[in-house]
Amino acid sequence: MTEKHGSARYFVLAIMLSLAMTGLAVRLVFLHLGAGEQSRSMSSKTRTYKETLAVPRGRILDGGPSANILAANVGAKDVWADPSVLIASNKVGVVASQVAAVLGLNPTETATLMNQERRRFVYLARYVPDEQADAVARLKLPGIHLSDTTTRSYPQGEMLCHILGFVNHDGVGSWGIEQCMDKYLKGTPGLLESQLDGRRREMLDRRIQEIQPRDGADVVLTIDQNLQYMLEKSIDAAMEKHRAKAASAIIQRVRTGEILAMVNRPGFNPNDFRSATDEQKLNRAIGYVYEPGSTFKVAVIAAALNEGIVTPTTMFNTENGRWLYQKKVLRDYHPYSQLNVADIIKKSSNIGAAKIAIMLGDERLDRYLRGFNIGSRLGIDLPGEEGGILAPASKWSSISSSRIAIGQGVAVTPLQMLGIMCGIANDGIMMRPYVIKEVVSPNGTVLVRHEPQALGRCIRSDTAAVMREILAHVTEPGGTGTKAAVEGFKVAGKTGTAQKPVKGHYSETDYMASFVGFMPADDPEFGMIVVMDEPQPLHTGGIVSAPVFGEVAEQAARYLGLLPPGPAIEDRSAIASQARVTP
Repeated sequence: MTEKHGSARYFVLAIMLSLAMTGLAVRLVFLHLGAGEQSRSMSSKTRTYKETLAVPRGRILDGGPSANILAANVGAKDVWADPSVLIASNKVGVVASQVAAVLGLNPTETATLMNQERRRFVYLARYVPDEQADAVARLKLPGIHLSDTTTRSYPQGEMLCHILGFVNHDGVGSWGIEQCMDKYLKGTPGLLESQLDGRRREMLDRRIQEIQPRDGADVVLTIDQNLQYMLEKSIDAAMEKHRAKAASAIIQRVRTGEILAMVNRPGFNPNDFRSATDEQKLNRAIGYVYEPGSTFKVAVIAAALNEGIVTPTTMFNTENGRWLYQKKVLRDYHPYSQLNVADIIKKSSNIGAAKIAIMLGDERLDRYLRGFNIGSRLGIDLPGEEGGILAPASKWSSISSSRIAIGQGVAVTPLQMLGIMCGIANDGIMMRPYVIKEVVSPNGTVLVRHEPQALGRCIRSDTAAVMREILAHVTEPGGTGTKAAVEGFKVAGKTGTAQKPVKGHYSETDYMASFVGFMPADDPEFGMIVVMDEPQPLHTGGIVSAPVFGEVAEQAARYLGLLPPGPAIEDRSAIASQARVTP
């Protein structure tokens, strides 16, 4: 019994030892292959870092001879606090008061940000200019730190705000060129992934990947800053003089479609875009539609001349200023008994234009207006363009054509109205307007280049020549646009005074006053439109808008080196030099 019991005990002990050894072996294997692998992975993670390599955003430049910088990135500082340090020092109130005084912040709100004991990092102010940041640094406050950053700067402030747009605090382009060319301007950030040693230093031989950043490209505009300044200055003065609610103006090169200047009021400062309202950010020149009034007569009469149903000398009975048609009365501002086609434009007769439209007929009138691109976008390279309003002829009433002829029942943008006039100036060929000349990479490679592009022919070249001659009479004595005349030049154009539609009828107090034209009339170089919204108390295009055209056209002509006819002319380069403006 004793031997049997001893053998049994040895057998059980052997089994237990075997199980223990097996368990230990399994544990060792697990620790070596499982937890060890996890440990190495964790160690690897703690020693691996990734860094996004930021790139500077490209600049926006004007197309003038000096290539002025309109938008660029500049150095700035972020001011931040470590609340744990501030709370431990028991100086939250004192520090908050000092920082707030330098940065123009609310001391109470600043103290609230600092008084978060579980936080180690809170922004107090971002994109702080160097002068303010240096003032903060000189205070040497505990728990207050500065970090380098960049911010978008618009050195000309409000100038060209609607074309440029702005960059928000997330670095994303919004509105204008900043939005539509964001993919070129923002560049491509780089990436650095590597391993660190125990002291958090990079081990160069353990670098995992390195993707080099690509700086943002520069966008060069067709805009000339000097012409822009001339136009903005004149528009601001006219708005103040006539107490206008808003305004738009554009200068376009006739032969190419290049936009040389574009002004909108109200405006905003893109350096402080957060305080701007949607109305202030609206590019009215391309995104606001209005009934054009008498400026629209040029499209109707050009169509009739092109069809051969009238000539400049064809006479019309203008009914002494009052005409009953389809049981509706149409009036002229000044009564005339008989006017020929040329004088219908010169005197701006509503009745004469209406009778010509009726002769054309709805179908032909509709076809010509669409040939002038009314009711469709012109394709300018800016966001927010509207196409205007032109109902199909099939939906016109019995009096529609007579009212469309005088710019009622149809809506255009200022850009579209200027396009009609520039098409006439350009021998009947409509050009696509554009503001971007080219996009250039940091190494000088041209990535994008915009060239002049014809949209189509609106009228024959011989008809366009006749229209240019007729429109030149508008600025001569006896015409409605004499205040747009420029001494030494032949100026073509048309005035417009349109009652604003209000709740189903036309206002008796609110008007859109406009003038659109080009010069020189016999060899057009540039076209310009000036639209003033609700000027008071004077409200006609000939009084309110035509003087702006005349003033700016004279300056622009000299700046561009256009020479009026005559022997006693200054040197062309001297004229341009004298006219150059540095804002």
